[in-house]
Amino acid sequence: MTKPLVLSAARARRIALAAQGFATPRPGGAPNVGHLKRTIDRLGLLQIDSVNVLSRAHYLPLFSRLGNYDTGHLDRIAWGRKSQRGLFEFWAHEASLLPLGAHPLFRWRMQRARDNAGDGKDKLHRFRQDKAKYIDEVLREIADRGPLAASELSNGGERRGAWWGWNDGKLAVEWLFFAGLVTTATRRGTFERVYDLTERVLPASIQSLPTPSAAEAQRELLRLSARALGIASEFDLRDYFRLGVAETKLRLAELVEAGDLLAVEVEGWKRPAYLEPAAHQPRRIEARALLAPFDPLIWERDRTHRIFDFFYRIGIYMPVAKRTHGYYVLPFLLGDRLVARVDLKADRANGRLLVHAAHLEPGHEARHVAGPLREELRLMADWLGLESVSLPRAGALAKAMGRMR
Repeated sequence: MTKPLVLSAARARRIALAAQGFATPRPGGAPNVGHLKRTIDRLGLLQIDSVNVLSRAHYLPLFSRLGNYDTGHLDRIAWGRKSQRGLFEFWAHEASLLPLGAHPLFRWRMQRARDNAGDGKDKLHRFRQDKAKYIDEVLREIADRGPLAASELSNGGERRGAWWGWNDGKLAVEWLFFAGLVTTATRRGTFERVYDLTERVLPASIQSLPTPSAAEAQRELLRLSARALGIASEFDLRDYFRLGVAETKLRLAELVEAGDLLAVEVEGWKRPAYLEPAAHQPRRIEARALLAPFDPLIWERDRTHRIFDFFYRIGIYMPVAKRTHGYYVLPFLLGDRLVARVDLKADRANGRLLVHAAHLEPGHEARHVAGPLREELRLMADWLGLESVSLPRAGALAKAMGRMR
């Protein structure tokens, strides 16, 4: 039996960074729509989150890789006219924006919802069992009236205290969304989702694409995960698009047998790893980026610790007393290491990027990190349309940045 290839931890780290786009220099000029589409295709998806302390989650990974880009480009390909569409919303790694071409790969998941098979959305599954007639009425209302937010339904019902305060109307449109019968037509105001029939939103060329079997779709989703991750454990691969445990084990075995994935070992990893055969393996990474909490490079916290020896938890979900580094903390990538973390907030009323705290990671020197970090903070302020960067005073890294004028 052939022994699996053994990779050093440093090599695995560079592979992971290259797969996520950090071995490629940022565009020399203003990033265009083509840059955005290629980056999203590389990542496979952008996670959506409503937290807007700095900028909404789906905008930030593109900034980390492209620099100062026009967020209007993303808005148009996500929620613009049908002729402009390049993305659609669905539940992938949580709520996500995905390339239109991936739509057939999720139809098995939509069909399971229609068949009342649950597939992880148990509350919606139970709601469908209890309120099937009501959901059908909501679908007819959207068909008759056109694009509607849940708040615009004629019989949405009263908000509840539990489960985000969703009323029956919101639960109904979310079940229809998960079943693929409606999709997001646009977003309004406070980022409220507006729903319409899927056939009225997505281009006909996408709707006419053949639907693969569930097994074929799952294999392709795992290929996309492997391409986006470069090197990964079984859990990393299935977590990327939130696939099931049993299904992933079957599909991984098939992919390894076909040579689409290589089983390898990584120094320091407790579990087997899988390498994407075409993964770029650079000798050096010269990246510089502030990483949002929902960036696909670091969203799986155990993987982040495994690859970067960097323990990371997002403070927004913790009580104040348990927040070690702050509320909305972004790791700072320099070269191929996570060298610092900064607690940031966009003070839009006063035109300032607030750096509440800057923490240097052990083993790194403030004088080497301060300059690149300060430049990256200035770039982020420019991208957000903020006039100034307000630096903290406490800590070696903060003091080193403060001395630079």
